[in-house]
Amino acid sequence: MADDARGPVSPWIAQSAGLVAPAATVLDLAAGAGRHALFFAGRGHRVTAVDRDLSRLPDHPNIEQIEADLEDGSPWPLASRRFGAAVVANYLHRPLMPPLLAAIEPGGVLLYETFMEGNERFGKPSRPEFLLQDGELLALVRGVFSVIAYEARLVSEPRLAMVQRIAARRL
Repeated sequence: MADDARGPVSPWIAQSAGLVAPAATVLDLAAGAGRHALFFAGRGHRVTAVDRDLSRLPDHPNIEQIEADLEDGSPWPLASRRFGAAVVANYLHRPLMPPLLAAIEPGGVLLYETFMEGNERFGKPSRPEFLLQDGELLALVRGVFSVIAYEARLVSEPRLAMVQRIAARRL
């Protein structure tokens, strides 16, 4: 598991990475500094990293960089593209959920984790629009994905936080 100036790869993402088919193209949504993009590129995957600020994302031959503000109301920047996996960590913008889930091809994997209600006791994010409601990820994938693993709990690393996590395969 990589741990550098970008921060450590999420243990949830690392432990679930084996669910992603070896030849799958991976979408890293709201990629930030690219910790997960680099992790999957290092595993031999082609990665498409999307973020509004690509300045912290490293150049890598297996990483396609797409600069897009995902929250400004612009159209989904990947309209006709499909991916074998999508990774989202510490990001929530509910209007993106339908196009994100639709971008995962049948048999593809969703690896998603972010903060949930209850996190306001531990700091930011604390506003409801940035916190998943109890069971929200399960409800989003119901009938379209098969849930492989799911957690909604308090974690202590890297800091105390309430998180919700899911690993699911598209039917």
